Amino acid sequence: MSRRPTSLARRLADGGSVPFVESVQSKAHTSPLLSIGLLVVGAILLVGYLYSNSGGSSSYGEAVSKIGGGISCTQELLRAMPVLKKAYGDSMRKVLHVGPETCSVVSELLKEEDTEVWGMEPYDLDDSTAKCKSLVRKGIVRVADIKFPLPYKAKSFSLIMVSDALDYLSPRYLNKTLPELARVSSNGVVVFTGYPGQQRAKVAELSKFGRPAKLRSSSWWIRYFFQCKLEENESGTKKFEQASEKRSYKPACQVFHLKSLP
Repeated sequence: MSRRPTSLARRLADGGSVPFVESVQSKAHTSPLLSIGLLVVGAILLVGYLYSNSGGSSSYGEAVSKIGGGISCTQELLRAMPVLKKAYGDSMRKVLHVGPETCSVVSELLKEEDTEVWGMEPYDLDDSTAKCKSLVRKGIVRVADIKFPLPYKAKSFSLIMVSDALDYLSPRYLNKTLPELARVSSNGVVVFTGYPGQQRAKVAELSKFGRPAKLRSSSWWIRYFFQCKLEENESGTKKFEQASEKRSYKPACQVFHLKSLP
């Protein structure tokens, strides 16, 4: 894409190979001011041509958008919902979402027929909406510290979805929380977590999260899952990848598929 403007710039520097410049030079002795004016206009047009073909303004806009907004894996989970539905099918009938902004996930899933959904918010709900507070009053969403045993019986849900929650836990607490998530599910756990180096959408809210997000590599997570005696849900992983390919979906967060405890 950059070859044409680069070639054009080189030809302009070399002189007479550009017809427009040749015509200006041939008439320079009759009208110096006209020649200078035409050269200025030509230079402006050339700069505009090079800039537009390089995609400068749009690329910059995209970069600012990504950096300015940060990454929310909960919003990414919502974006991936059609893919998750395709991959997990009937397992999406009784779902628990764990993570901040759980009210938005619950509200979206409540629109689906034959779907039971609950949410667990690990942090405060001081700035929650009236709709979110209504979900809390109805017992659909509850606030609970996930560093301790979850208030559910074994296999209470078919599928557990987690986003933007585990990144704020130290290994000491992950060692307890991960097996708990696998305990209360029957058909698997799906974890959305950030990539190392990402800017988090709520990284400044230390008063709410208690600590900055610790963004770990996929190899770190895989070793930790093994340490917690949790197995990859290979069937869920394969179906998710196939559904993602069909929909041209590329996750902005890491996605892990784990088996439930026996």
